[in-house]
Amino acid sequence: MKIRIYIKVFSSVALCLLISSLFNYAFSQETPHDPAEPPHEVEQQLENLTEEDDDLVTEDDAYLQSMHHFINEPINLNYADAGLLQQLNLLSPIQISNLLTYRKLFGNFIDIYELQSIPGWHVSLIRRLRPYVTVAEKINVINSLGSRLRNGSNALLIRRTQVLEKSKGYLLDSSMAKNFYPGSPQKILVRYKYIFKNLLQYGFTAEKDAGEQFFKGKQKTGFDFYSAHFFLRNLGIIKSLAIGDFSVNLGQGLTQWQSLAFKKGANILNIKRQSDILRPYNSAGEIAFNRGLGITLKKNNWETTGFVSFRRLDAGINPADTMNYEDYVSSLQSSGFHRTANEVAAKNSQGQLSFGGNLNYSNEKIHFGINAVNYQFEHPITKADYLYNKYAISGKGVGDYSIDYSYTYKNLHFFGEAATDNNFDKAFVNGLLISTNARVDMSFLYRKISRGYQSLYSNAFTENTFPAKESGFYSGLTINPTDYLRIDAYADYYHFPWLKYRTDAPSSGNDYMIQLTYKPNKQVEIYSRYRTENKAINANPGNLILNPVIGKPKQGLRTQFSYKLDQTFTFRSRVEMAWYDKKGDDPQNGFLIFADLLYKPLLRPFAGNARLLYFESDGYNSRMYAYENDVLYGYSIPVFFDKGYRYYININYDLTRKLSIWARFAQTIYPGKNEIGSGLDEIKGKRKSELKFQVIYIF
Repeated sequence: MKIRIYIKVFSSVALCLLISSLFNYAFSQETPHDPAEPPHEVEQQLENLTEEDDDLVTEDDAYLQSMHHFINEPINLNYADAGLLQQLNLLSPIQISNLLTYRKLFGNFIDIYELQSIPGWHVSLIRRLRPYVTVAEKINVINSLGSRLRNGSNALLIRRTQVLEKSKGYLLDSSMAKNFYPGSPQKILVRYKYIFKNLLQYGFTAEKDAGEQFFKGKQKTGFDFYSAHFFLRNLGIIKSLAIGDFSVNLGQGLTQWQSLAFKKGANILNIKRQSDILRPYNSAGEIAFNRGLGITLKKNNWETTGFVSFRRLDAGINPADTMNYEDYVSSLQSSGFHRTANEVAAKNSQGQLSFGGNLNYSNEKIHFGINAVNYQFEHPITKADYLYNKYAISGKGVGDYSIDYSYTYKNLHFFGEAATDNNFDKAFVNGLLISTNARVDMSFLYRKISRGYQSLYSNAFTENTFPAKESGFYSGLTINPTDYLRIDAYADYYHFPWLKYRTDAPSSGNDYMIQLTYKPNKQVEIYSRYRTENKAINANPGNLILNPVIGKPKQGLRTQFSYKLDQTFTFRSRVEMAWYDKKGDDPQNGFLIFADLLYKPLLRPFAGNARLLYFESDGYNSRMYAYENDVLYGYSIPVFFDKGYRYYININYDLTRKLSIWARFAQTIYPGKNEIGSGLDEIKGKRKSELKFQVIYIF
């Protein structure tokens, strides 16, 4: 009965929104796009990544930092090379190649809308790019290191976050329990960054998580996590120089990829990994980066990179026994939390030396590269003796080696990577992008990762979070029948040839999505998405050595609407439903609806936005995620299940041209609950409230 009511509500809202958008089509006019708001394709990708791993995305704000930098320092399309254009993550290799070819034939662009003349470019793409690019005469930049060190800008960010209700971990102490939270409930982030255009950047980051001590106890040095970096670009033969913390991105992610990388979503062009090999690292995440020295040298079409890094990692250390004659690591820990006694004991207990490099040749059509990365550990890794761990990383070293390649011919772009590890287990990724005309794009990708292939800090286009024990074929299609209508769809089939956690047999699955986006003008945008996935899991998890495995289908239907009321206010709303295992033994349904109001006046120091959301689901398997606006460079993507309400309000005020403040209050209410969370994070009551405050000073 409930689901029928939800369907009626969903249909009514969708119909009203469609009528409203059609009505407003006649009143189209040019209004500024808010560049601080990521496109809904990016929001969806971040939601999908968070669903895979709740801790994977929200600490990594490098992408948002990069896009905000391009707002202040737009990319000049008259002089940008392929590497700089790739950093936008908004252009396909074919579109980049066509732009460079067009510019070479016809010279510099005079106006931004001249880009419509480039094959594969269209109005909707140009509108998405508009805040981040420009066409202008080249300004001579003094290329000496001294001038770069003097003429840039400094920014200091301080952010404090706190859950107002005290959880169980703060109510215990050493006299009552072995594990508790001895630190304060505030999460604190301090970040300083100096930047000169896209040529020089340095700074430091310091972070303390909630529950960690601060200048006392086990944290007498203050913050729990410190990071510093110095990054130089384009100084003579030196394309990139990294000192301190940096990320490394090789090939198509089979050997190493430490920057944010998207997977399946509305933008079918995300199947290809695109990035500079070396990138500066100044996020608060404590896992996916190198600490040491890296350099990229470039001469004509040849480029070579080398790097070396040594880091201390969090790990579970087990003492030597009859099977292991030295202390060994049972697991590498990735939470970054050092609150309880057990978490503090695991901190920096494993040493990791990594080194590697790349040699590649590239021109406007062809790319060929050779990649290598090797890890040496202080203590050997020995995973728990479960069948699904048979091919997991083990021993005191891991090495991965690959070749990557791409070729562009007219409207076709072929790319791929072939990799092997120390044990000669293989991994392959090969893809094809086709732009049949300005209105239709297609993508195909085949991957095959053998069950024995091992890698660390890798991130290829796979169903698994990391490339391991998988084969699959993906195909995507984008159709733009008009400038205001877009259809995106994909189908993905995958197979896991070995056991996984909670899947005690080889299994297969499939994933389909279709999305319709309607944007008749700059005031109105509406998209509707249907997605269905069937993935196998243990039917009756228990104490059996091997449990039967069956497919558990999950479907989701979503409509989101955005309407710019005027140059100051924007209204946005979403309605979403989810079904899990509808015809199975434990079916679950979910429903979510929210409404946003965004206030951003032109040339005024004050801005803000607010959301009211209602959710209801039968359990965790029918959970849903929703991207939330936050303070600058921040975002949150909560998980919604059970039944409740959530609301938040964000406020931004520019006190001066140099000093800006942000404040955010968010609260989730569960009417039928007396406690929220579990373990040390359990909160008594039905409310969970979060307060966040941020200051940025630019000098």
